[in-house]
Amino acid sequence: MIEVDHLTKQYGSFTAVDDISFEVGKGEIVGFLGPNGAGKTTTMRVLTCFLPASEGTARIAGFDIFDEPLEVKKRIGYLPESPPLYRDMHVQTYLDFVASIKGVPKTGRTDRIVEVMGQCGLSDRAGQLIGQLSKGYRQRVGLAQAIVHKPDVIIMDEPTSGLDPNQIIEMRGLIRELAKERTVILSTHILPEVEMTCDRVIIINNGKIEAVDTPENLTANVRGTARFAVRVSGDVSKAVSGLATLPDIADVSSEIRDGETVVLVDCPTDRDWGPILSAKVVELGMGLLEMRREDLSLEEIFHALTTREEGV
Repeated sequence: MIEVDHLTKQYGSFTAVDDISFEVGKGEIVGFLGPNGAGKTTTMRVLTCFLPASEGTARIAGFDIFDEPLEVKKRIGYLPESPPLYRDMHVQTYLDFVASIKGVPKTGRTDRIVEVMGQCGLSDRAGQLIGQLSKGYRQRVGLAQAIVHKPDVIIMDEPTSGLDPNQIIEMRGLIRELAKERTVILSTHILPEVEMTCDRVIIINNGKIEAVDTPENLTANVRGTARFAVRVSGDVSKAVSGLATLPDIADVSSEIRDGETVVLVDCPTDRDWGPILSAKVVELGMGLLEMRREDLSLEEIFHALTTREEGV
């Protein structure tokens, strides 16, 4: 649904986006992450045909952003960090105005606007001036204008900006609902939101793509191993020494968490170690109380990938 091929954007001698390539399929929710100035917003503006690229190309729903920009714009919904709203218009009037610009047929347009206001929690604000709304509600209006024409691809820049915790939960649910029929790519600085919402992550730093993968696979790539936390009944030192005898195990250690000793096992990522570890615990004559894979937090992955050039 989104195909980016060697895309570059330069401002004079400064390269904001440097030869990036990635793909996003239909129904995927992908988080686009990077430090301030990494090139996230520039990439989104190029994909939405707001900015021309210097080199490379991209296709949205099969249409080239350079050769067919009008077709691309028909198929995308864009929520910038600061939505371009007319504050002296009422919510429903504004959405009707946007819907007409975006080609929503007049027949059924009102029903579509009512549907979108319901999805975005704006039904009770339909007759209110946008300028009188809180920042959170203005964000909802921005999302409503982005989806009113039922786009194939939705691009969001900081979609939860200004929302309270309850509104963030509602937004998360709405994004998942939208992704059932559409592709969603979103930029955010709230890393837990990405972990709870996105299927894959694209991390960009200094204009270059550092990683494109699931959070689980990124953990293995950054750490180099998969880690399992194992709780057993019996002699923990016996468990540590016994598990360490398994072929190819990278490391086995233990630590105390909440008053209980946990065995930490670092394994290669080439196979499913769960059954192997549990069978070994049973072979050692011990009870297996708990075993779970421990992934790095997205914050740890993000920090590792965006600071490694500095030697961190």
